[in-house]
Amino acid sequence: MIVTDPIADYLTRIRNAQKARHRTVDIPASNLKKTLTEILYDQGYILKYKFDDEAGPQGTIKIAIKYDPITSVPVIRKMGRISKPGLRKYAPARDLPRIINGLGIAVISTSKGLMTDKQARRDNVGGEVLCYVY
Repeated sequence: MIVTDPIADYLTRIRNAQKARHRTVDIPASNLKKTLTEILYDQGYILKYKFDDEAGPQGTIKIAIKYDPITSVPVIRKMGRISKPGLRKYAPARDLPRIINGLGIAVISTSKGLMTDKQARRDNVGGEVLCYVY
């Protein structure tokens, strides 16, 4: 199966796993997806992750989905793609989106690598607005 938008596929796999109440989800790996996974982990949206380089040609990423311990509601309420292959969305540092007034994160692809909107504002770099998570 050829995926034309790997980031949208990544987000959809996590969304589907949450809806089905799975504990873990396997995603085909790439350097971009690995960095995106690290950002989600650092921001507290996922429980754990593991890069398995043996499985498949490019390896897989195994993500443990984080649920609220009391209500068992997924920590990630919503995640969506902003910049798509058919319509790229770029923003300078001063115009980066604020997701729910700073409670969520937007992932930005900058010349200094992948980072959250807060980090990009702090470093005063703009770039392609990949997705949002809250």
